[in-house]
Amino acid sequence: MSEKSVAIVTGAYRGLGFETCRQLAKLDYRVILTARQQAEGQAAAQTLQQQGLDVSFQYLDVIDDKSVQQLAEFVRSQYGRLDVLVNNAGIFPDPAPWDGSSSVFDADMESVRTGFETNTLGPLRLCQTLIPLMEEQGRVVNVSSGMGQLSEMNGCCPGYRLSKTALNAVTRIFHDELKDTGIKINSVCPGWVRTEMGGAEAPLSIEEGAKGIVWAATLPPDGPSGGFFRHGEVIPW
Repeated sequence: MSEKSVAIVTGAYRGLGFETCRQLAKLDYRVILTARQQAEGQAAAQTLQQQGLDVSFQYLDVIDDKSVQQLAEFVRSQYGRLDVLVNNAGIFPDPAPWDGSSSVFDADMESVRTGFETNTLGPLRLCQTLIPLMEEQGRVVNVSSGMGQLSEMNGCCPGYRLSKTALNAVTRIFHDELKDTGIKINSVCPGWVRTEMGGAEAPLSIEEGAKGIVWAATLPPDGPSGGFFRHGEVIPW
């Protein structure tokens, strides 16, 4: 069984997920890079392997129960445990905010459902299945967004906003049920990052955005749990 700490990062063939894999591997984690895109995921893992990092690829579709179960069986059989789960996989199901059709009045219910399936139910499914492999010691990071903050909720983009607000509730529910264990679970907003989703105008680099995710994934035993953070600082729900 694995002597290194084992981490899973979802949606990791590019962007924040890929950089999170890189940063965790540089901290000597054994990283399982997962993605729904098989060829792209394998290529991403190979890129990191060529940098001397301990990263392997496993296929994962977060909305598919069978796929999640297969990943759990792989981890159980190969490593015997899991130490870190980063729920990074996510989609932006709404029209772009600037194109004039992202109002809640125009929201397509199928797009809202799709957002919930990937952004909320996917992490929920993974937490249910993979947290038991942590043996009451581990870290879970739900990659959320400031667009899910009720305290600063604005209009537009209901599919994304609602799914991320609900993801924050997933964090809180699991935190309460895990409070007597050594498992810590937090929501993290990486900030506005120059990813494919964030766009070229975003002020933060991918490296900067991933730092807050990695911080929450590597918290010490006295670190926080059940919170919402950006760059390691608490932000309102």
